[in-house]
Parts: sequence; structure tokens; C-alpha cells
Amino acid sequence: MLVSSRATVVSAAAPQRFLSNFKRISSVSIPSSFGFPLINDHGEKKINTTIGWSNYSYRMDKKKNLAFTCAAAASVAAQPLENADALIDSVETFIFDCDGVIWKGDSLIEGVPETLELLRSKGKRLVFVTNNSTKSRKQYGKKFETLGLNVNEEEIFASSFAAAAYLQSIDFPKDKKIYVIGEEGILIELELAGFSYLGGPEDGGKKIELKPGYLMEHDKDVGAVVVGFDRYFNYYKVQYGTLCVRENPGCLFLATNRDAVTHLTDAQEWAGGGSMVGALVGSTQREPLTVGKPSTFMMDYLANKFGITKSQICMVGDRLDTDILFGQNGGCKTLLVLSGVTSLSMLQNPNNSIQPDFYTNKISDFLSLKAATV
Repeated sequence: MLVSSRATVVSAAAPQRFLSNFKRISSVSIPSSFGFPLINDHGEKKINTTIGWSNYSYRMDKKKNLAFTCAAAASVAAQPLENADALIDSVETFIFDCDGVIWKGDSLIEGVPETLELLRSKGKRLVFVTNNSTKSRKQYGKKFETLGLNVNEEEIFASSFAAAAYLQSIDFPKDKKIYVIGEEGILIELELAGFSYLGGPEDGGKKIELKPGYLMEHDKDVGAVVVGFDRYFNYYKVQYGTLCVRENPGCLFLATNRDAVTHLTDAQEWAGGGSMVGALVGSTQREPLTVGKPSTFMMDYLANKFGITKSQICMVGDRLDTDILFGQNGGCKTLLVLSGVTSLSMLQNPNNSIQPDFYTNKISDFLSLKAATV
């Protein structure tokens, strides 16, 4: 049996550098009737689950910051994966990130089809979770198909879907609208969930004429602003979203993710959804509720949907602060692959406090490492 050496609780005596992984949330506006668990960027749930419709400001207690079950401050360095069979046999489910793990841009990473086939042949459940909100689950299904991968839509969970699922989970009023700073994927998932929305790509061409005395109008029925990756991002959207969050009573501010960079092509890294979210954070002076990784919302959703025991999950990803933290926050085993954003030098940097259970070059190492242990 494969046993992880990761710590599960951060000691109050943890070195100061570890504290940089913990953010404080300044203010969240949420309807009192919703009664949902507050989830911050690290996946923490607040104990008080029912709060007022008006702005409710809270700060995480220092002890809670230091004691939540995340292995970010684990003192044991990640180990290179040497026995793939042992890891495979120790879990029932593998959750894979997509960008940098399965593909880069529109290019499939070498050995992925054979690796997925191996895991399925061993009876493992495979789930694919991406913070990229530009596509819906159905659209991602088509991308998998185009790349020659047989993946069911029910196995795909994008942050676009997570945004809609989250609003459903809190019984977001159907008479309220949602302003979207993002792309088509969010709009499709919101529509499938029965929500009314405005914004999205069509606002990408809108401009503001700053004339003396000009006052920009906004829809007072907007009850939530959802921000995701947006290649049509502009000042109009920033101002419109800002007005909704600041002036509409109880307006929610949701982020699909806060990734610093993304893989639009396999040639270089590109500014990610976190840059769009950051603009609204600056203008509203509010921190968003993040539904994508590393928040545990999607992990909880998956566990409930499939009846998965979290300790029987291995999270496989290329990002330390989203994928690996996501798995650790959920109490899963974690495997970092070096085929995407994170390099070995970044992992082993003394300033990095997020250590996965194991690391390897790419997921197809499951094949060669399996062969090596036979």
C-alpha cells in the first residue's frame, strides 16, 4: 500500500514564508436565504453558513489560517514517482487537469491516449477538471474527440460549469441577472442552468465615450458578476462589472479561477483569467468567491456526484497553487507533472511551500515506470 508522507495540518509554528499561501478575504455580499458554505481561494469553508443579504465582512482567524487541512506547509519534499503501479493501486479515481497535462494549446501531449487506456483497463474512474472557462462541458467533449480521446461529457468539469453549478447550489434567484466577463463557455452553462445573463463576448466591441457629465447606466437587476478568462476584455466590461458589484445591493462577485497564466498555444504562456479578475478586485476593492481550483467546491461536487471517497482520489496537475493545492485541500493524493507550467527548479525552490506527494515528467511515465517495475 502506498502511503503519503505529506503533512495534513499546518503547525502554528510554521515558518513565516508559509503564511504567504494564506489570503484574507475582505468582503462578500450574499443573500441571507442562500445558506451556503463560504469557500475561499484555498478551499476553506466558513463554519457560519447563513449570512445576511447585505455586505458581510469577515476575516479568517489566524489560527484557522494555520490549521486548515492543506499540505501547503509540509516540510517533507515531494518524491519522484518511482513505482507507478503502487500509486495506481492505491486509489480508485484519477482527476486530471487538462492544460499542461493532457494537452498544450491544441496539441496532445505524447503518450496520453495509452496512459488513459491503461488506467481504464485497471478499472479506474477518470475525471477531467479544468479552470479554463472559455468552453462548456459539451465543447470540451468535442475537443477531446478532436484529439482522439474517448471522454464522456459527464467526466468533464470546467470552471464554466462550476460557476453555474455553484449558483444553483445556493438557489440564486431566477429573477436576478448575471453579468458575465468571460467567453461563450460561461454563457452556455448559465443558460443550461436556467439563468438570465448579459455581457460576455458581445460586450467586447463596446466603447465608452468619456464626455463631460457622462454617467454610465447599468442593470439594477444584476445579482452576480462572474469573471473568467476573456480574450475580449475591455474597459467597458471593467466599468460595468464594477458598477454592478459596488452599487447593486447584495451583488455577488464570482471568479471562475485566478490562474496567472494559461496555455493558448504550445509556444509560450499567456496571461490567464487571474489578470481579468485582478482588474475587478482593484476597482471594487472586493475579493471574489472562486469556484474553480483550488477552491474545494468542484471537489465536493464530484465526490457527491460519483460517491467518491476523497482519500481514494489522486489529483494530477501541472500547477502547484491550483491543481496540487486543490488536491491537498480535498484530502487527496497529489501528483505533479512537469509537462506544463511548473519546472523541477520551481518545485524545489526553497521559497515554494506547496509540495505534492509525487512528481514526474508527464503522465505517460505511468507506462515506462510500470514497465520498469515488472
